[in-house]
Order: sequence, then structure tokens, then C-alpha cells
Amino acid sequence: MRSEAYTSSEVIARFALRTIVLLAFAAFAGAGFQKSLTALLWMSAIISVIFATIRREFPLANALNHWDQAAAYLAAYYLLTSIGQIAAV
Repeated sequence: MRSEAYTSSEVIARFALRTIVLLAFAAFAGAGFQKSLTALLWMSAIISVIFATIRREFPLANALNHWDQAAAYLAAYYLLTSIGQIAAV
């Protein structure tokens, strides 16, 4: 692991690649796409927070970091759960 911070473009690329992997895993899960994707998004947010804590990143840094990635995963999680609740009505 390198000691300097990642650039914002590296964080965006990492987020996009991980999101593609999450979508692929959710597509082939036996529990259903939405249920699997929400679980994977929640887990990814927790893992991003753990990495941000280990790397001692600041939540409001000038460049994107694991905290921003965790916020994006949580936003996607809540968006997906709210769409699921609206569809169930």
C-alpha cells in the first residue's frame, strides 16, 4: 500500500469497477437481484468505512477517498431500498 492519497480519478475508477463487480454478483445470486444488491451495497459501504479508518483519511478531504465511496454506496443502498418500498405499495 502506498502512503500518499489516491487521486479523485483513481477513486472514481475504483468505485466504477467495484460497482460492476457488485452488479455481476447480484445478477447471479439466488436470493434475487434487488435483495442481493442491497446487501452487497451495505457491505461495501462498511468495508469502505473500515478502509478509510485504517488509512486515516479525512471525511472532507480535497480529493475523493474511501469516505466518499462509502457515502456513494450508502446513497445507492437507500435509493434501491426506497424504490423497492415504492414498488411494493
